[in-house]
Amino acid sequence: MRAFKLWLATGWLAWLVLPWYQTEGTLGAGLGPAWWHGIAGQPWLLPLGLPLLAAIPAFARPRLLIAAGAAGLGWLVLEGLAIIHHGWGFVWLADLAGTPGPTQAAMGWGAALYALACLMLLAIGIARSGQFRGDVFVSGAVLLMAGLILLFVIFPVVSMLASAGQAPDGSIAPLQMLTRLASRSIWGLGCLTDGVSCGVAWNTVVEALLVGVLTTLLGLALALIALRTDFPFKRLLGALSILPVITPPFVIGLALILLFGRAGMVTTLLSDQFAIPRTRWIYGMPGITMAQVLAFTPVAFLVLSGVLEGVSPALEEAAATMRAGRWRVFLTVTLPLIRPGLANAFLITFIESMADFANPLLIGGNFSVLATDIFFDMVGANHDQGRAAILALVLLAFTLTAFQAQRAWVGRGVYATLGGKGSGGAPASLPRGLRWMCYAVLVPFLALTLAVYGVIAIGGFVENIGRDNTPTLRFFHTAFSIEHGAGGWFLSGSAWNSLLNTFEIAALALVPTVVIGILIAWLLDRQRFPGRRAFEFLAMSSFAIPGTVVGVSYILAFNVPPVALTGTAAIIAIAFAFRNMPVGIRAGLASLSQIDRSLDEASLMLRAGSLRTLVQVVLPLMRPAIATAAVYSFVRAVTAVSAVIFLVTGHYQLATVYIVGRADVGEYGVAIVYSAVLIVLMMLVLLAIQRLVGERRLGRRVGVGA
Repeated sequence: MRAFKLWLATGWLAWLVLPWYQTEGTLGAGLGPAWWHGIAGQPWLLPLGLPLLAAIPAFARPRLLIAAGAAGLGWLVLEGLAIIHHGWGFVWLADLAGTPGPTQAAMGWGAALYALACLMLLAIGIARSGQFRGDVFVSGAVLLMAGLILLFVIFPVVSMLASAGQAPDGSIAPLQMLTRLASRSIWGLGCLTDGVSCGVAWNTVVEALLVGVLTTLLGLALALIALRTDFPFKRLLGALSILPVITPPFVIGLALILLFGRAGMVTTLLSDQFAIPRTRWIYGMPGITMAQVLAFTPVAFLVLSGVLEGVSPALEEAAATMRAGRWRVFLTVTLPLIRPGLANAFLITFIESMADFANPLLIGGNFSVLATDIFFDMVGANHDQGRAAILALVLLAFTLTAFQAQRAWVGRGVYATLGGKGSGGAPASLPRGLRWMCYAVLVPFLALTLAVYGVIAIGGFVENIGRDNTPTLRFFHTAFSIEHGAGGWFLSGSAWNSLLNTFEIAALALVPTVVIGILIAWLLDRQRFPGRRAFEFLAMSSFAIPGTVVGVSYILAFNVPPVALTGTAAIIAIAFAFRNMPVGIRAGLASLSQIDRSLDEASLMLRAGSLRTLVQVVLPLMRPAIATAAVYSFVRAVTAVSAVIFLVTGHYQLATVYIVGRADVGEYGVAIVYSAVLIVLMMLVLLAIQRLVGERRLGRRVGVGA
């Protein structure tokens, strides 16, 4: 009863008191509540009071309460989409009622709180009708999470789909959509017939396939060396697996330019010592492939090392006992058991390659990929929003197809090798030929990786690395100088504004990312409710959406009413939160699988509600998952570029966008020194968050002999 009164009062407060609309990009700046706007010329807002009136006597009648909450939400969505800033939101309404039609501004705090109140009244009605075992908190959490996913994941994608099929006047033009989709610039095969470049879609697919295969094979080789050999520098492999997480995605491409560009260190050395002509071979597909393989191989290594470590030695020993040779054991036992790891490693690197924006921008030359073409169509000289939407849909279709192919290849086979019994024995040793093949891959990979990060470490602190290695702090001072003036000390470096903005927005996105991810994981693992599979699919779908598609869809969805967020810090933080949410979900599910359900049941038997059980029993045992979600959320928010390149403004500049801009105009020293500072700061943040979150205390008894 208390929750019902609270949310009913909240709904009335939102409709009667709070500003309904936003103006000038600020959610709270729209003056006047809904009823005032309703009698002042916007009568479509007056019916929003009727569901609140109907809810007053409805507490004892769950069906009426469900109807009241659903009616309030439904009318709010309908009028928000039907009436926008320039008139009717649908062409058929304009044809039916005439133009220009009524207008209204974007929704503000009043509308947002009204929607939340109606959603919670709906949840209370559903719980009282017997669903979710009558638990109001679980019902409200499911509806709230589903609503947020629909608003910030599904709605932008649908808006992008609608934009791709619209003519300039806003009418639906399916023929124009098909013409754009069938364009030769997207699907052309001129590279195979008449010597011109292929379409951007084929470029992207071939590049992603090449990177996916190479990174998976390299990752497997590194995992085999780390776990199945006596390689003396295994800690170095562990360090390399962390670096891509804290390194901005374009830094490797920038370092390759300084090594292999026309004026690069290696190019200059080969030209001076061996008279090898300087060329631009690094710009194009070779450079993109090299940069992405160096960047994404450690990710494949992390995935495959975890899977390989889980292979039971007993199975390999059984095969060896039956006189199978080392090659046959590896090909018939080990390799089939790590098939899910191979599929996941390929899928992750395939999608990362397709979504990578900065490396192709810096080192791609005339080799076009979908991510860069989308950028140029949105904000470049081309400025073709419809084509950008089409390209984004093609990119999304490729990633979703990769997901389905991965699931089909892995199939429903059983890959479990660890059971309740102990598994003794040592892992099977590698065949000699395979071991030498792995070492042959490892040595050049490590050498090139160390060279790249060496350039990053020192490139910003010399005049011109490779040509003039005179030590200097000139680039560091340009970016991070602090000066004293008439008003005292102030930050005069050009990079300070972007760095502070980046950390502020990343911190702003950290809490919702962790809260939403862990809460959804708890709902999926601990609750059973209708539509659970669809809910899980929607929650994880954002992982399949490339960052460039996220940026384009957010611009198309939130640039105009009913929800206008572009130009604010909120839209960047929201993009980060829902982009990184699946990691929190997976970390939470893995942690919950180790926590026995009897702990929850004992708490519930002691009359603690679901919320109290979650906060006081479950969450303290999920500290590792919370740390993982927090670290990943913050670090990825700081180092991301593709999802936010369209969302930043002059006021909210981000570090990665600043670095790409400096590199694009040839200021490599500033870009490199900023990247090095960012990597060091990310390492410190990783350590600080892990120390702050701490470890879970299991409270196990100490043995008698201790």
